[in-house]
Amino acid sequence: MSATVSFKVRREVKEKMLRYRDRVDWPEELRRFVEEKIREIEARENIERVVSELESIPAGVPRGFAAASVREDRDSG
Repeated sequence: MSATVSFKVRREVKEKMLRYRDRVDWPEELRRFVEEKIREIEARENIERVVSELESIPAGVPRGFAAASVREDRDSG
């Protein structure tokens, strides 16, 4: 199902659109632009959500973890 969307442009823009209508499928170009813009916004929102979730996770390692890991590797070899 589709819906109609309309918007205003300057008169000069409309005149140029009419001049180039034989070379440009304006409705298709505008649909493609709107869909791409929505994808960009949704991707940005998803990234912000993931970053926010990651920031809420404690990022530290226990004190002495690195030294204990190195010691364990040395002892196992």
